[in-house]
Amino acid sequence: MNLYSIDIFSGCGGLTEGMHQANFKTQIAFEIDEIASKAYHLNHPDTLVITKDIRNVSILEIQKQLNGKTIHLLAGCPPCQGFSSIRRLNRTTPVADDRNNLIMEYVRLVKALKPYTIMLENVPGLIEYDLFKEAINILTEELEYNVDFKVVNVKNYGVPQSRRRLVLVGSRLGEINVADPVNGKRTVRQTIGNLPLPENSNDPVHKIFPTHKPHIQERIEITPKNGGSRKDLPGKYLLKCHKAENVGFNDVYGRLRWDDYSTTITGGCLNPSKGRFLHPEQNRNISAREAALLQSFPPDYKFPTNIPSSKLALLIGNALPPNFSYIQSENIKEHLLIHLG
Repeated sequence: MNLYSIDIFSGCGGLTEGMHQANFKTQIAFEIDEIASKAYHLNHPDTLVITKDIRNVSILEIQKQLNGKTIHLLAGCPPCQGFSSIRRLNRTTPVADDRNNLIMEYVRLVKALKPYTIMLENVPGLIEYDLFKEAINILTEELEYNVDFKVVNVKNYGVPQSRRRLVLVGSRLGEINVADPVNGKRTVRQTIGNLPLPENSNDPVHKIFPTHKPHIQERIEITPKNGGSRKDLPGKYLLKCHKAENVGFNDVYGRLRWDDYSTTITGGCLNPSKGRFLHPEQNRNISAREAALLQSFPPDYKFPTNIPSSKLALLIGNALPPNFSYIQSENIKEHLLIHLG
């Protein structure tokens, strides 16, 4: 039985990678960013990637491309940055951002295409806001989907990274639940501990990591191995902006811990001033490949290397971890097979 899927706001393909591992065949992916779209195509050449603002995509255009195929799973990660905790800085109201309403574009496609099942992933903060509640109401009351949603941590789903996400699943076939966590902890050591030094690697993605001015490099070198942070440095090495009382973001310029999960791999993962992204023992930031592995991308997943490292970091950090997508997709597949035979 062929299971067909669509990926909305696909980025470089983390969500699709997990769906493909669960044997879904993604027919169409939508991604507005050209770099992300090219990265997606490098890894999923059999999927039609439409590089276009989803708000400008007509249902007729989608139906024409599907050519009569039934969609078993419509999945997507609407980029609702205005709801993220970092953007809000502990405010209770979302930051004004015209991307906040993209969740309703997701609902628009569900309403028109009527997939058997749906999956949506987003930042935990979305759960508090009226747009999410409105979407749930349409999905359950108007479209009659059975829906389950909860905030989970991907570290409990085979991903070597602590990352809290909101995940929603739904079905018009019957009751469905978000997949249960899996047993086993995947650590930083298990994930990147056996990689060669970047300078000895044949992988161009592993060779990408930042270099620093001498005074920053010195601070990195004296940061204690295996979990040390800026708080462990003598006062003279503290940056002026870090000397004030109650300053947040204690993880910046921190090292990962070998036998623990990584901290959240964000779009700043190739900049140690953006988080705990220093290698546990080598005197450098983690490489782009190490960041991708901590996101649970396969070791051979392709990323463009002819783009600024800041854009590469965004591709990796903004992705849905494929292992998490796989477990959710496998759970949905089992549900479909029970109900469709």
